[in-house]
Amino acid sequence: MATEPRPFHELAEVCRALEGTSSRLRKVELIAAFLPTLAPGELSPALHLLIGRLFPEEEMRALALSWRDLHAALKATGQQTLIEAPLSIGEAVRYLEEVAEASGPGSQARKRRLARTLLSRALPEDREWLVRAAFGEMRHGVNEGIILDAIAAAARVDGGLLRRAYMLRNHLGEVAQIALGRGQQGLREVGLVRFVPLRPMLAENAESVTALLADVGGPVAFEEKLDGARLQIHKDGERVRIFSRRLTEVTASLPDIVELVRSHVRAERCVLEGEAVAFRERPLPFQDLMRRLTRVEDIRTSILEVPLRLYLFDLLEENGELLIDTPNRERWERLCRIVLPELLVERLVSADPGEIQRFLETALARGHEGLMAKRLDSAYQPGNRGRLWLKLKPAEHLDLVILAAEWGSGRREGWLSNYHLGAVDGEGYAMLGKTFKGLTDEEFEAVTQRLLGAKVEEARNTVVVHPEIVVEVAYNEIQKSPTYPSGYALRFARITRFREDLGPRDADSLERVRERYERQFQTKARLAEKPLK
Repeated sequence: MATEPRPFHELAEVCRALEGTSSRLRKVELIAAFLPTLAPGELSPALHLLIGRLFPEEEMRALALSWRDLHAALKATGQQTLIEAPLSIGEAVRYLEEVAEASGPGSQARKRRLARTLLSRALPEDREWLVRAAFGEMRHGVNEGIILDAIAAAARVDGGLLRRAYMLRNHLGEVAQIALGRGQQGLREVGLVRFVPLRPMLAENAESVTALLADVGGPVAFEEKLDGARLQIHKDGERVRIFSRRLTEVTASLPDIVELVRSHVRAERCVLEGEAVAFRERPLPFQDLMRRLTRVEDIRTSILEVPLRLYLFDLLEENGELLIDTPNRERWERLCRIVLPELLVERLVSADPGEIQRFLETALARGHEGLMAKRLDSAYQPGNRGRLWLKLKPAEHLDLVILAAEWGSGRREGWLSNYHLGAVDGEGYAMLGKTFKGLTDEEFEAVTQRLLGAKVEEARNTVVVHPEIVVEVAYNEIQKSPTYPSGYALRFARITRFREDLGPRDADSLERVRERYERQFQTKARLAEKPLK
């Protein structure tokens, strides 16, 4: 590896080359050739810039600069001063860190000044890549998987071993440095570090109980799928730290969960996985839980307003023994030995379709989302989404009208996607949110042509269209929203089909959306609808 800092121009050159090829193999080759040229301290910032992340995923830092501010800074930037040293990759990241950390009175003006200085230090042809990275819109088709393949190729190590190390350590730069510096042996030595969260194991969807049993075969462990926040809990004596699904630490917002773990978990040291559910006689909507989870002030009041229940369902480590390769059946048995029954998720092991269907209906009646199905012999695979875990989650549907669409990036570049969805509201339409999920590449291509044919106007990245395309949209919950004109938003919205049989005025009305919102409280509790202070 290099010892001297590398110019940002070299990273921008790689980005231009990446943008110029659609071959995954060529992208891997380009990045693999670039990585050994970097100094060790540049690996992490370079890798994050390549995927448009700026900072490691678990860090909550953000630039807090608008698209307009950055483009104004770009326009205000003149030619690079010839006597200045070239902007290095490390310097670029340090400027971005200063922008993110600026706070207090006058901070926005300071952010804009720093952005102008950063852009003036870069070569004119490279500035666009700094702006793209700032908004996570690299548009060169590089994702985390390609980065990991490139690290494996550059270090000449086994890709599976590298991925395992990454899932345990959760930091691209650190794992890349281990691979490039210490090779296979260094990766083999990577283990769990308490208070460093593992990436959570993920699940695929299952269509029905029958299809699920045919897919998995044999008895399966079914657990209630809760409408809560997934938590990973690290305990070492009295010290407890809690991380969200996105690996962000949320300990400070959950002192009640911390005390529960201290008093009700009998292992001295362990890593637990579970879910926190906002609960008052029945589960509260997910929106209330999120308001509680992001609360950083007056926590004691929020505990009274939005009480939580903790449900545990996995044990990933106990007293120094890593359990992710241990079968689910054994992990559950060990969890039961160290946790009181009232903290365990409801669980049924069965291969009887009728029994499973009744368990599903009971879970739904109790205000939960559905069921999780887990193979009894399944290892815990951090960050992996596969068929070892499946979810049965009946969805609601609405027929909505596409009102506008945004030009996509990455794999969706060149297509209109992120569709603005609206319900009929009097003579017009009220927007409920956006989604790009659910469509195939062929459908993206086809609907782009249809939308361009219905274009009314285009501003920045958004094409406003004449409302004529109706889509069936699946969703998991309707939430109150101050963002959209309708006052509502759909959680986990995805398009399931085009309703060619419906005209735009046949779509569902805003009144029906309101009725659906109220109907949710047949199985969920309700808080007074006021924002937490």
